[in-house]
Amino acid sequence: MSLKTAKTWSIRLISVVLFIISFYFSHVFLQSYTGISKPPAPSKTVCYSWVMSRKSENLSFHVTRNTQLFLRLGDFFWKDYSSALPLPYGIKGSEVYLLKVLAIIASYDMPASINSLDCRTCVVIGNGFSMKNSSLGDTINKYDIVIRLNDAPVRGYEDDVGNKTTMRFFYPESASYNPTVNNEPDTIMVLVPFKQQDLRWLKEILYDEKRVRKGFWKPPPQIWLGKTSHIRILDPFFLHQTASRLLNIPLKPKSNQNPVHPTTGILAIYVALNYCDVVHIAGFGYPESKNQKHPIHYYGHDTMKSMKDSYHDLNHEAEALKRLEDSGAILYLNSNS
Repeated sequence: MSLKTAKTWSIRLISVVLFIISFYFSHVFLQSYTGISKPPAPSKTVCYSWVMSRKSENLSFHVTRNTQLFLRLGDFFWKDYSSALPLPYGIKGSEVYLLKVLAIIASYDMPASINSLDCRTCVVIGNGFSMKNSSLGDTINKYDIVIRLNDAPVRGYEDDVGNKTTMRFFYPESASYNPTVNNEPDTIMVLVPFKQQDLRWLKEILYDEKRVRKGFWKPPPQIWLGKTSHIRILDPFFLHQTASRLLNIPLKPKSNQNPVHPTTGILAIYVALNYCDVVHIAGFGYPESKNQKHPIHYYGHDTMKSMKDSYHDLNHEAEALKRLEDSGAILYLNSNS
């Protein structure tokens, strides 16, 4: 056998071994579906596996861990940031509000301690009823990055959902008056602006201006105690890509159709795919729509009936999550039904 042939076979053998190793670890993680045994802590081994290195190739859209997640003031001065669409998929018409907000928060990145990690293990915690009595708290706390959604509580639910929060995605109607109650002191508060009024609300809070209450489907807090230095504005690019590439929903609905937007949860998963090496999720999935009285959250009393008039296509999102699961891009820590 020639030296060249030997090298070729060596490379192929290494690839096969790495595939077997990565398959084993994926199989171990998938065993947590049953909920019978406690799921394993996130393993950094999968970061370097053949499967993870091919993750983006298994998806129908491009993801990269080097993507800038949040809008920066410099984007509007030192490079062209033109936008053809208004919120939630662009910034057209909201530039003035955005510039004022970015000028005062003056923070546009993730903490250096996280950015510098060779392997970023992330878990996105949905607010679904399946988190109740899940006993996942200790496992969740072991991830490098824990992403939570809206005003989902932590205090009193630590055994099931943990108490670590790296980022919390929210919009004005889902904002808690005092973010320190259910977040850690260094939690990054990520505003997802769905409409121009969302940026106006934050501007009025930050500059202590007169509050304008019109334009919200639910009254947002008139006083919000979030730390200015911990606020970030998610780039609408991610909502645009979640809608157009992951969910394939129209960005401009027909005049006789109600708009359909991605939920904060599936948006957070898409963001995690762009920033993290390992993406696990828990607390996703809704009860069957015919069961209108079934609780939909691990807290509170909302039922499926409350989702009747929402601007979300839950069945469509469930199908998208199944594709991500089948591709190996995400893994569930608990049952998704």
